[in-house]
Amino acid sequence: MTKTVNHWIGGKTVEGTSGAYGPVTDPATGAVTTQVALASAEEVDAAVAAAKAAYATWGTSSLAQRTAILFRYRALLDAHRDDIAALITAEHGKVHSDALGEVARGLEIVELACGITTQLKGELSTQVSNRVDVSSIRQSLGVVAGITPFNFPAMVPMWMFPLAIACGNTFVLKPSEKDPSAAVLLAELASEAGLPDGVLNVLHGDKVAVDGLLNHPDVAAVSFVGSTPIARYIHATASANGKRVQALGGAKNHMLVLPDADLDAAADAAVSAAYGSAGERCMAISAVVAVGAIGDELVAKIRERAEKITIGPGNDPASEMGPLITAAHRDKVASYVTGAAAQGAEVVLDGTGHTVEGFENGHWLGLSLLDKVSTDSDAYRDEIFGPVLCVLRVDTYEDGVALMNASPFGNGTAIFTRDGGAARRFQLEVEAGMVGVNVPIPVPVGYHSFGGWKDSLFGDHHIYGNDGVHFYTRGKVVTTRWPDPADAPSGVDLGFPRNH
Repeated sequence: MTKTVNHWIGGKTVEGTSGAYGPVTDPATGAVTTQVALASAEEVDAAVAAAKAAYATWGTSSLAQRTAILFRYRALLDAHRDDIAALITAEHGKVHSDALGEVARGLEIVELACGITTQLKGELSTQVSNRVDVSSIRQSLGVVAGITPFNFPAMVPMWMFPLAIACGNTFVLKPSEKDPSAAVLLAELASEAGLPDGVLNVLHGDKVAVDGLLNHPDVAAVSFVGSTPIARYIHATASANGKRVQALGGAKNHMLVLPDADLDAAADAAVSAAYGSAGERCMAISAVVAVGAIGDELVAKIRERAEKITIGPGNDPASEMGPLITAAHRDKVASYVTGAAAQGAEVVLDGTGHTVEGFENGHWLGLSLLDKVSTDSDAYRDEIFGPVLCVLRVDTYEDGVALMNASPFGNGTAIFTRDGGAARRFQLEVEAGMVGVNVPIPVPVGYHSFGGWKDSLFGDHHIYGNDGVHFYTRGKVVTTRWPDPADAPSGVDLGFPRNH
């Protein structure tokens, strides 16, 4: 009998009532292992209502209470790292070590939330005028929602809800219906840590659930990570309904390799950043820009390393890269490789025929490498979201930066060089929200904020860090004047000495 993943609402498992279910497959075998309940509009209302009811007390709870729960939660997550990672591997397909890394990066934000007491400190100016003081404080918003992607089913939710609830909000999480189980375990562990019922709810669904949250009058803010077309839709719809929105979109991350770079280090970085997690991450390097005469040598070094990567089921310790999430996605990614030569690229590695013995029905795609790619080709223009690396050739540093800045995306970028002056110029001139210098995937640590520019971010706030705290709170300024006790009417004695 197929397992069913149900909603988590009001601190307990709630069976789906819509009658609609989505399939969850094991990407390594192609077999449907689970079905996930897809919420109706009424079930969206129920989840939001549970969050709204919980906010009545959680919104006024003490910082000491919140942080005590978060510290216990952090300990439980640490103890269950392998369990969470196993669910990620079973439904997403990434190798176990990669899944463990995802959990570790999510834990960084839980740790940041544990220190929310210092993040929420206000400001005070005394005696701005005679007997007048002005203070600034930050307060929670109410019910907030998070809509998260399939590629990081634990990390991206943990980028959102720990900070949101630490700030005093309650949360409705709508994870990807392709790999929903990790989100449920995160909620169950939060409940075990003592989080009151209704503070964190997990609602599964498709566009019905998403639109229900975007249009719900009791949802104050929406966080989203996913593709650019959906991010644009989320931002436009939620903003039109008066909600605060942070919507992180897609990417085409470039890595500029200068002639003076350590080419072995650059090739190592390119392989790890392009093919890790099967390329299914918004911070993957998908375009290497080789400057000058180094292109041939760099491509040869990347190919040499890529050919040694072991592809197999994520739960096999020997596997270094797993399958893609669905057969349809695998076929779409493969189409960029099969169509590359006709658009002028040199296909150095073609992984479209790759299979794994004993797992022939898995969603496999071998590492693919395209050289001399043109900027008007589909493989360059689109976010492929798979293990396909494009190499472009330019003559100069200036040509490389101009090529990169012409991209509509501006998520992450990197430069590989030994020249500090060139690196300094690059970090100031490149139009992207996150920059790596000899670091291929510049995902900021938890106490800085993550987010891109241009079509990679809709809304003003980046995610987690200081921006995350500001997104999940709103400012209030209080101006106060109190009379001096010495000026009290003569008939009232407050025990203060009178000045005669």
